[in-house]
Amino acid sequence: MAEQLVELNVTGMHCNNCAMSIHKLLEKKGLQNVLVSFASEEVKFSTADQSILPGIINDIENLGFHVVDDIDTHKTPFYDKVENKFIFCALFTAPLLLHMLFPWHFLHNPIVQLLLCLPVFLVGCLHFGKSAYSSIKGGVPNMDVLIFIGSTSAFVYSVVGTVQNLGGHYLFYETCATIITLVLLGNVLEKRSVNQTTSAVKDLMKFQQVNANRVIKDGIEVISAKDVLAGDILLVNEGGQVPVDGEVLSGEASLNEAMITGESIPVQKKKYDTVIGGTIVQEGNIKIMATKVGSNSTLSQIIDLMKKAQAAKPPVQKLGDKVASIFVPVVILIALLTFVITYFATNAGLQNSMMHAIAVLVISCPCAMGLATPTAVMVGLGRAAKNGILIKGGDTIEAVANTKFVIFDKTGTLTTGKFSIKDIKVEDGQDLESIRGAITAIEERSNHPIAKSLVAGLSSLPKQKVILRSVAEEKGLGMRAEDVEGNNYFLGTAKLTTDDNYNLSLYKNQVLVAQIAIEDTIKPDAASLIAQLKKAGIKPVLLSGDKASRCASVAKTLGITDVHAEKLPDEKLSVVDIYRKKGKTIMIGDGINDAPALTQADVGVSMNDASHIAIQSAKVILLNTDLQSVVKFLQISRHTLLTIKQNLFWAFAYNIIAIPVAAFGFLNPMVGALAMAFSDVIVIGNSLRLKVKKIS
Repeated sequence: MAEQLVELNVTGMHCNNCAMSIHKLLEKKGLQNVLVSFASEEVKFSTADQSILPGIINDIENLGFHVVDDIDTHKTPFYDKVENKFIFCALFTAPLLLHMLFPWHFLHNPIVQLLLCLPVFLVGCLHFGKSAYSSIKGGVPNMDVLIFIGSTSAFVYSVVGTVQNLGGHYLFYETCATIITLVLLGNVLEKRSVNQTTSAVKDLMKFQQVNANRVIKDGIEVISAKDVLAGDILLVNEGGQVPVDGEVLSGEASLNEAMITGESIPVQKKKYDTVIGGTIVQEGNIKIMATKVGSNSTLSQIIDLMKKAQAAKPPVQKLGDKVASIFVPVVILIALLTFVITYFATNAGLQNSMMHAIAVLVISCPCAMGLATPTAVMVGLGRAAKNGILIKGGDTIEAVANTKFVIFDKTGTLTTGKFSIKDIKVEDGQDLESIRGAITAIEERSNHPIAKSLVAGLSSLPKQKVILRSVAEEKGLGMRAEDVEGNNYFLGTAKLTTDDNYNLSLYKNQVLVAQIAIEDTIKPDAASLIAQLKKAGIKPVLLSGDKASRCASVAKTLGITDVHAEKLPDEKLSVVDIYRKKGKTIMIGDGINDAPALTQADVGVSMNDASHIAIQSAKVILLNTDLQSVVKFLQISRHTLLTIKQNLFWAFAYNIIAIPVAAFGFLNPMVGALAMAFSDVIVIGNSLRLKVKKIS
């Protein structure tokens, strides 16, 4: 039985440690392709046995999480919202803190303090205790273990002092309540901040939540875009949003495709043109036929790729994850040693020894390490997506950082890909009109830029109609065809001809019948891109299947010294491999005939639209053809990696400094709780700077 992808919506994950515990559980169960994202609250895995699903859901919920049908419609109970828990606890904690500032004698009464602290402690037990128990059960102890032990120690110590009437020096109810309240405040801020890191995906998902005007016999029927079926006829009016991918049947319109390409300049659409779901009709009205709906649509694929990318861990995260997984037991050990040494070696007394140990527990923060990488990756990928750059994984960002070579395909990458026919040289005894007819019939079946240009260039010229029985494309070589009369054709790269002015050759029954000269123009911003790469210490390389003379001409114009011309797809693989051995290599191509080379490079970048081949072969898809997107991609990747390193430095430095300071007694547990509560927010805040940070 074939494996199927299972997707679950799981609430209750608030940091990477939570995701790690679910990931560990699913891997123990032997499940494949496990993907857990705490930010988007999604869990994905592959299984061939759907009958195990109820058991898997039960196991996830036993870890303290909740599996729900729909995150958007799921409503958290009032009492379970972390914001409400914080407000409730703050109301009882405030009087406990006030007794330290004002001489209100009734607040000094141990019983009053116990009654004020008890509701807060119970909320803390339910919130942190439940999470702590679940994390230990999952094999990845989280920060809540430390908070629960610290607050419980202060509460129990205070209750013992109250029962034995040992006096004010044994009462630390305000410490217990303040720790719980401040950490809840940190959770509130952290939750809101993390939601902002996933805003790019959420913005794209909003484009799916629209209605569609379906054309029926009696007129127009308004339905949800989710209910549109392939083949449905839809009417999209001016100002409306295209609900799904489709083809224009009638009408003309100007569409804003910024949500896909990052380019706000409107694109004109007419009959037979394709439209992408989520784009906006700025002017005009069109009737379309739905072609790709549901998970097959371009927008759905982009959203799915972004979610997978956000969950893909760059190698730099491995250190943070490794430390976070053993952090809690180590901190508990340090806290115990702090208590023992302080009590027995310094004669500081039970009270001070207890406070020092509690301070160690509450100031340490493993969550900062867990949040350092994923939050930066989510914001970086989101910023890239809004610029029309689709990066498939966080690991791609790190691979780009030390790039030594950028290999360019020529046609459609450094050049416009919009060709014009310069000349058709017909061999002796051949008819020009039949040659035109054969070229048109063959190239109408291809989506390659050259093919489209040939068809457009011959459309207005007289030609003899050729009816084909079959057509097959050979990537990087050309097109083979057979007509109804049994004649075999091959139209492809002119490698065997001696005249460099002609790019393509047409063979009929293995005999050369015509040569075609086509010309392309260099993109206006290509020279600027090459100059910027050189300035950054990256060597540009030209790799093409085109004639050596034309490649040399383009390279000379742009200032590229390394040129590899007349290369077939398998030869391109060898060239890419040579450069990979010298250093990190990016390959930029059109995502169709360059698919093998794109896959072979450290990072493959497709200068194409969101076609299936491009999405499958490249690790990065530039959804517009602006070459400045390449520079933007490199800049965003570099700054995202820089942010990750800053976050990890802060997370490690904070814990390395804070824990000893607390252990030596220089820190009140309440101040420690405040510092810990905001350490996560600082990490996430630094990640959020990527949204607006000026990059260069």
